Formats: sequence, C-alpha cells, structure tokens
Amino acid sequence: QVTLVESGGGLVQPGGSLTLSCVVSGDIHRINRMTWYRRAPGKQRDLVARIDEDGSPTYGDSVHGRFTISSDDAKNTVYLQMNSLRPEDTAVYYCNVVGWYRSRPGYATNFDSWGQGTQVTVSS
Repeated sequence: QVTLVESGGGLVQPGGSLTLSCVVSGDIHRINRMTWYRRAPGKQRDLVARIDEDGSPTYGDSVHGRFTISSDDAKNTVYLQMNSLRPEDTAVYYCNVVGWYRSRPGYATNFDSWGQGTQVTVSS
C-alpha cells in the first residue's frame, strides 16, 4: 500500500505565501511523477504543478511565475511553494504520485495514489 498525506494548508491573506508538503509512505521502489492539483467547490480539478523524474517542472497557466514545485527524493516528499496568493487560488489542493512500490521481495507494482487534500483559503 502507498499512502499520501498533504499538509501546510490554511488561511492566508491575498499576496501572502504558503508552502504545501506531500509525504509518500510505503515501500517505494521508484517515483516517476509528482503532481499538485486543486479543486474549488463546484469546479473541475485543475493541474497546478508537476515534476517528473529529471526534475523538469510543469505549471498551470494561472500559477506560473507564482508557484514553485520541488521534491526531496530521500524523503519521498513533494513541496509546493505558493507566493502572491490570490482569492481565486482558494481550493482544496491534492497531491498525486505515480511510481512503483515493492509489493513483495523481487516484485514491484505500479501505483497512482492521491492524498486526501489540504484546504487553502485566500481571504482578507
């Protein structure tokens, strides 16, 4: 089993900053991709930022230049540094990780796992 736990959400004023963390637990063999998504009530889920194995980041148009994604392979953790936050950034932020875990000795199984989300509210 692979589990993801997000943290770092909260209430922040417009123009403020927050850093989100997502910790991947389990017998991880390899992580191929880590992605942050977000969803506001009544709206579809949108890609916020993504980082692949070689460290190349991808950002959604609405956050480019304001958010930075990074990862710590030794800790199986992905971060999202959010600056210049706007009210429209208010959403539940979800971590998604794709990779392989060691299901038993000598075997690996692909996973595509999601965290439960962390609430980010931007309001004065």
